[in-house]
Amino acid sequence: MLRNIPSGVGSRRKDLKLSATQMHDVLVKGAQWAVSQGYGRAEDLDYIEEAGCISRGNPDYVSERAHKRGQNQLGTLGSGNHFVEVGVVEEVYDETAARALSLHRGQVTVMVHTGSRGLGHQVCDDHIKLLLKASGKYKIELPDKQLCCAPIPSKESRRYLAAMACAANFAFCNRQLIAYWVQETFQEVLHMGPRALGLELVYDVCHNIAKIETHEVEGRDRKLCVHRKGATRAFPPHSKLVPEAYREVGQPVLIPGDMGRCSYVLVGTETAMKETFGSTCHGAGRLLSRHQAKKVARGRTIVRELEDRGIYVRGASKGTISEEISEAYKDVSLVVNVVHRAGIGKKVVRLKPMGVIKG
Repeated sequence: MLRNIPSGVGSRRKDLKLSATQMHDVLVKGAQWAVSQGYGRAEDLDYIEEAGCISRGNPDYVSERAHKRGQNQLGTLGSGNHFVEVGVVEEVYDETAARALSLHRGQVTVMVHTGSRGLGHQVCDDHIKLLLKASGKYKIELPDKQLCCAPIPSKESRRYLAAMACAANFAFCNRQLIAYWVQETFQEVLHMGPRALGLELVYDVCHNIAKIETHEVEGRDRKLCVHRKGATRAFPPHSKLVPEAYREVGQPVLIPGDMGRCSYVLVGTETAMKETFGSTCHGAGRLLSRHQAKKVARGRTIVRELEDRGIYVRGASKGTISEEISEAYKDVSLVVNVVHRAGIGKKVVRLKPMGVIKG
């Protein structure tokens, strides 16, 4: 997988070069573009948030620099906490929900965590500068100079939301391509066709985005801009925005931990809809900065430590692996138990890592 999926800072895939027209289509169509090019099946789109495409995307509001950064990075994992993790279902907490999600004890799984790469970062940088000016223009007082905002109907907000939708579509497409190459790798190594392999998409969900949604506030439905930063959607059973196959149990919620412990799959709940605008956490969250993690890892052979526990880790660099040691993160089991007991997510299965690639 490390050979098939370019990882690390500045990584690029040499056999996927996009023309300006193709790049435009990716930003407008998202995962739908990938499927149209043969990277996956049309059915995959049923299991991606927004069917893999946020319709308000407008590439005209994405800068030339952002376009250029994204053009060479589609189909790459990137750096930081991004990963592809091969795991196994170690524990089942809710048999009914697990069956609906086609998960069972002892089953091999693959979890992919990456996003819009340099394009999304550049979109953010470009529009922060515009929104900082807008905050003053609309006389909005903010408690911290690192904050910025503008009224949703304003020109600045509309342009940002259109550019952000493009970044989200790029991310949907990026994950679809990586999932395709993961499946290709399994087929090649195990000498199995896709049907025999049975590696199918459970769900793809955003975790850094602002979405226009309708929620009940003080007894009446209101259209809101819901910001989820390091958070993920957790819509309940019977929501029309949950794939039909999962409608009786709720939307799948993916909560990764760290490369040495475990990850979880949950489903969304009515409580989340009432108390947190249909949201829950996205991951364990860091305890140590990257610099602190490297200090803790100094003198240790992290790859060997994990191999001794049956977990194989490969990374773009030794430094990347040191930054991502288990001690750098909260224990995801403690985090998930809080979410479960608070009722804003319901535990379905726990996944134990077996092999991880890090950017």
